[in-house]
Formats: sequence, C-alpha cells, structure tokens
Amino acid sequence: MNQHTGSIATTSTAAQYSPISCEFHDRLEDLATVRRPTQIHYRDADGLLQRRTATITDVYSRGGAEYLTLKTGETLRLDQLMEVDGEKLADY
Repeated sequence: MNQHTGSIATTSTAAQYSPISCEFHDRLEDLATVRRPTQIHYRDADGLLQRRTATITDVYSRGGAEYLTLKTGETLRLDQLMEVDGEKLADY
C-alpha cells in the first residue's frame, strides 16, 4: 500500500527503504550544491518510470529514509532513483 505524505510518495514503511551507495549519495549532494538543471529518471509510487529535468535543491534523511527535493517542489526517495545526470544508480 502506498501512502502520500505531502508531496512525498513513499511505501508503507521506512523499513522498506533500501539505502543507496555512498558514492551516488555524494554525487547527489554535489548536484545540489551546483544547483544546475539535471536529467533525473526514477520509479514513481506505482513503479512507472518517470523523467524530469530539474534542479536538486536538497538531499536529506527523515524517518529512516533518504530524499532529495527538486526546485519544482517535488520530493523523491533516493531508492526510487534509476539515473541522475547520466549516471545509473545500478552502476554504483
């Protein structure tokens, strides 16, 4: 069951969060620092592949999971990311 909290689409429990690679996390923080538009591919709460070109404004942890915020106001859970700025999460 999916729950939507504000603009954050999350699965039913934080225990289902799968931590991402520290190296990929560092890359996301770098992109948040330079604040330039970047291509982001991710799976939405229904498992469908989504694409955005947006600026990452923040990377943070809350409730046992990690998230990023986009300049558009959207918030994505990091384990839903597939590819960011041409770099695939699966390669890390």
